[in-house]
Amino acid sequence: MAMHVPVLLEEVLQALSPRAGGRYIDATYGRGGHAAALLAQLGDAGRLLVIDQDPAAVADAEARLGGDPRVAVRRGNFADLARLAGEALGQGGVDGVLLDLGVSSPQLDDPARGFSFQSDGPLDMRMNPQAGQSAAEWLAMASPEEIAGVLRDYGEERHARRIARRLVEARAEAPIATTGRLAALVAGALPGHRERKHPATRSFQAIRIFINRELEALETALAEAADLLVQGGRLCVISFHSLEDRMVKRFLRRRSRPDPVYAGLPDMPDHARPTLRLHGRAVRAGEAELTRNPRARSAVLRAAERL
Repeated sequence: MAMHVPVLLEEVLQALSPRAGGRYIDATYGRGGHAAALLAQLGDAGRLLVIDQDPAAVADAEARLGGDPRVAVRRGNFADLARLAGEALGQGGVDGVLLDLGVSSPQLDDPARGFSFQSDGPLDMRMNPQAGQSAAEWLAMASPEEIAGVLRDYGEERHARRIARRLVEARAEAPIATTGRLAALVAGALPGHRERKHPATRSFQAIRIFINRELEALETALAEAADLLVQGGRLCVISFHSLEDRMVKRFLRRRSRPDPVYAGLPDMPDHARPTLRLHGRAVRAGEAELTRNPRARSAVLRAAERL
């Protein structure tokens, strides 16, 4: 199983600009690469809250960082960021929040988690395997229209209806219970596929996003993270596909501009003023990092500062 390599590590540290004694949140711990590097710069008085909904990630955080009095570890979804921060850090804002939206290498490389078709395994796909409906359970019951809608909306799959029809036909013969069977069915529904990516890539992405309600959680987490920041605090977000990045880009742009309803008026109420300032441009991995970690190829880092 591959080691998890933190993506855009130096760029994240530069964007967050951590200060000794500051209060920070890594809301997607994964396997702690960003968290450990951040903690190394916080000094004795700093505080770091790490959050993850994956029990394996939380166990790793407890083992690696749980003995450090500066660190609080919480299991939960980052959609509950404000509540978790209040419980772990008490009152007051924070100096920085990191959201790394990627699936970690241990999750991708463990066939039992069902995130990848590289090795056959149970079709699960849940970030928290102890809660909610698995991908196999959903595919067993969803209508063709619902399946096609998920593939189209969350995977931007042009052949969503054709794939959905094939999946519904196949499940009448035998349950779609493994990643290998799902990948083979999608590939079989697209016999003329000529792209370099595996024909099931978009479908796997779409189902994973849907099963974990990732975009809904991200929308809530972005707003809560921005509101938690103190003046001068930084929000950094690493996204890995266009749906996420589009949502992050629009959120940061919206929060960095005045409410257009009040444009041109001499007096603007506080609630209509911008609350964030964009920090630099979108950042992608350089060639040196891509050589070390090809999975960084789709990563995009965006950052903003609280006004």
